Amino acid sequence: MRTIDISALIDGRRLSAFNFRLISLSWLITAFDGFDMMMVGFTAPYMRDEFGLSKMMLGRVFSSGLVGMMIGGFCFSWLGDRIGRRPTIVITALGFGVLTTATAFAGSYQALLALRFLDGLALGGMLPLAWALNIEFVPRRQRASVVTTIMMGYSVGTAIAGPVTNALAPHYGWQAVYLAGGIGTLLCALALWAALPESIRLLVVRQCDPARIVAILRRLDPASDATPVDRYVLSDEPPAEARFSVAQLFRGDLRWITPLLWLGYIASSLAIYFSASWGPSVLEELHFPRSTSALVSSLGGLLGAVAGLMLMRFTDRIGAIAVAWFPILAIGILLVQGFGLVPPTLFLASVVLGGMVLGGAHFGILSIAGIYYPSAIRASGGGWATSVAKIGGILGPVAGAAVLASGLPILRSYALLAVCPAILCLCAIGIHNVVGARKS
Repeated sequence: MRTIDISALIDGRRLSAFNFRLISLSWLITAFDGFDMMMVGFTAPYMRDEFGLSKMMLGRVFSSGLVGMMIGGFCFSWLGDRIGRRPTIVITALGFGVLTTATAFAGSYQALLALRFLDGLALGGMLPLAWALNIEFVPRRQRASVVTTIMMGYSVGTAIAGPVTNALAPHYGWQAVYLAGGIGTLLCALALWAALPESIRLLVVRQCDPARIVAILRRLDPASDATPVDRYVLSDEPPAEARFSVAQLFRGDLRWITPLLWLGYIASSLAIYFSASWGPSVLEELHFPRSTSALVSSLGGLLGAVAGLMLMRFTDRIGAIAVAWFPILAIGILLVQGFGLVPPTLFLASVVLGGMVLGGAHFGILSIAGIYYPSAIRASGGGWATSVAKIGGILGPVAGAAVLASGLPILRSYALLAVCPAILCLCAIGIHNVVGARKS
């Protein structure tokens, strides 16, 4: 009987066709995740006109989905560590596909609140599970890059929400946007059910049936000579505990990494959801056309994904300190915008640039959200970080509504937003220092 070290085997490999198929499936479902979550910001003006909603009522619709995401992230990440990544991802995909479709039939403000909350429950579990599953099949040196590549799907989804709304809503109503997103998600869920593997690292750490491990190894490498009688281990991780407890997220140097990760993620999420929910409306109040406002917001988000992908090659090489670069740029851009120092002819370009660096910064923090946790609790570690970050996501739309209703000059909203990247920058530097001490 041989002893096969799965962690060494994966770290010694290059990405294969198996990895690219898994990344593609994960990219696709996160694209629908992003489309689903962000299209509410673009359909909001149509909902406002149909239901007579105030700014505060719209803010509650935005935040109800985020409250659901926060709760769903806790529940489904625990479930992903408990019963496996594969079944939990399929369940969440089916869930938000059905609920997005159902939102098209909402006939009142109360129905919108309820459906966005329930939809958020399913959405909240998807991202950390997709990250965890992919992280556990790729070498350590490529984890941040793979997570960011997958999250580009999320940004593509958020970016096309504006153009799709522009194409469908004026002619067929805002309901058509939700039907398109829901039906597309359900088709993607079927593909996940047919092709998604279980995490091999989770199977090993949970000491599951060796035959399941062998089957996945042969999908990973058809030339593998592994057999069910071999012994499979992870040399880079301690044995798993029987049950997950929150205390595990604060063991050893995680007692520093976890709070810094949470704080930075909260601040970044506040900025992202403030911008995503109210960005088009702010530009409308600055007298830009509705279609232009939607396209500018979408373009900033899409370029943020590209910026995040470029950043990740540095994050993989030099660590979390690279995550601090984009927040530093964002602080300057937001302050210049907020105090009216941008010439009118360049204002839209500055909004796109600001969206790009905020998006790149957000990609930075989410790309490291699950990296520092062991496999047995990786989904829970990433899920808790993502769920706690929804505190910022919930506050973002509400804070935006309060700022816009306060009577402050509308440009000041950009200056106030600069606090968020400043916090993220300090947290990234702190994480880098802690991980540096771990390595030494």
